[in-house]
Amino acid sequence: MRILGIETSCDETAAAVIEDGRLVRSNIVATQIEMHATYGGIVPEIASRQHMKTIIPVVEDALHQAGVGLQELDGVAVTHGPGLAGSLLVGVNAAKGLAVTHDLPFIGVNHLEGHIYAAWLEEGVDPAATPGFPLMCLIASGGHTDLILMRGHGDYELVARTRDDAAGEAFDKAARVLGLAFPGGPEIQRAAESGTGAEPKLPRPSIKGSLDFSFSGIKTALLHRARERGVYPPHEGVVPNQDLVREMAAAFQTSVAEVMTVKTVNAARRHSVRGILLGGGVAANSRLREMLQEMAPVPLYLPPPALCTDNGAMIAHAGCLRLLAGEREPLEVKVRARWPLAELNAVASQQRCG
Repeated sequence: MRILGIETSCDETAAAVIEDGRLVRSNIVATQIEMHATYGGIVPEIASRQHMKTIIPVVEDALHQAGVGLQELDGVAVTHGPGLAGSLLVGVNAAKGLAVTHDLPFIGVNHLEGHIYAAWLEEGVDPAATPGFPLMCLIASGGHTDLILMRGHGDYELVARTRDDAAGEAFDKAARVLGLAFPGGPEIQRAAESGTGAEPKLPRPSIKGSLDFSFSGIKTALLHRARERGVYPPHEGVVPNQDLVREMAAAFQTSVAEVMTVKTVNAARRHSVRGILLGGGVAANSRLREMLQEMAPVPLYLPPPALCTDNGAMIAHAGCLRLLAGEREPLEVKVRARWPLAELNAVASQQRCG
């Protein structure tokens, strides 16, 4: 079975062809990072216009790299929520056009479900070795930081979420305070690699009686410390002490990673899960991965770093599962800028592709 997956929920135009559920035949991603870096964040109008320019070339590249034609596909899967409405429209309309003109099944995929299934691709979770369900899934990205109890394929329950910024947003804002570039996650990690750990610890926020996340206290503590040390606000012609920036970046990264790790481990124990699964762009953070590997009380499943960020392969895999379960999306479907994963109906079939 060959599925074309299309992803345009934010600022990456991505398409991929997946064969037999787990084999990545192609995975093309056109990023817009440089376009948005000037603004220090994603500009929705710019994102949607760029998707319109690149969607067809990206799909064509994915098909060419996979060595298949549209007539050889078994379905088209596309992210239709959550995300930026304008960006989602571009991908959904492209997928609808391909499905109609080539008489292919059309499958809509929740973006967060795609991040979960990234761990099943290639060297990720081996279906023969998986511990079974339930799994505790930490979805950490620029737009979401959620703990999801996965009881089975397509069966999700929201356990905890962020009360303020998502982890990725917190990294972006911390990077701005420290004078680092956008996106903040990779820049913070890069700076932190040279840190010695000499910087005093930042707070580890905890919400009494809840597993919910909150990163506002860590950000505020970093801002105050940066002001006290002369790192923020930036002054024209003055370069902040880079050794100090690296130490503060390391302290911030460790604080955020520890908060996410502790809450995930606590949730895993509370729900007696058989494994922990990590997904989303922040899942590529090396400090978070290290801490989870050290503290996880059950088997840990991590997607390759390249599959943590938005990509079409994860959408194709999630769509493959739903196609095998007999699901089809009506062509009249509208994009959903907000779409909690827990709202998905459980997939009756427990099959995987293959």
